[in-house]
Amino acid sequence: QVQLEESGGGLVQAGGSLRLSCKLSGRTWASYAVGWFRQAPEKEREFVASIMRSGSPSYYKGDLEGRFIISRDNAENTVFLQMNMLKPEDTAVYSCAAAPQVMYRGREYYENAEKYHFWGQGTQVTVSA
Repeated sequence: QVQLEESGGGLVQAGGSLRLSCKLSGRTWASYAVGWFRQAPEKEREFVASIMRSGSPSYYKGDLEGRFIISRDNAENTVFLQMNMLKPEDTAVYSCAAAPQVMYRGREYYENAEKYHFWGQGTQVTVSA
C-alpha cells in the first residue's frame, strides 16, 4: 500500500506560479512512478506529468511542457509539480497517483490513469483572470 497526500494548491492570479507537493508513505513507495492528473469542472480527468522512481525520465502533457516541471526528492518522500505562467484554464483539482514502474514503458503508458494503483485526495488550484 502507498499513501499519497497533496498540498500547495490555492488561488493565484494568471501569470503566477504555484508548487504542488505530493508526500508519499508506505513500505514500498520508492518503487513507484508518480504522476499528476487534473480534473476541471465538467471535464474529463487528464494527465499532467509523470516521473520515474529514480527521477528520470519524466513525461508531460504536450502543451504543458515548459510551463510545468515535475521533480522528485526521494530523501523527502515527495514529488513536486512546479507550475509557472498559470492560466485560468489550468484551474482544476490536481491529484497525484502512484503506478508500479514497468521496464521499457514510456509516455503513453504513464499517461494512462488506469495504470495508477494509488491516489491522493487532490488539491484545488484556481487561477483568476
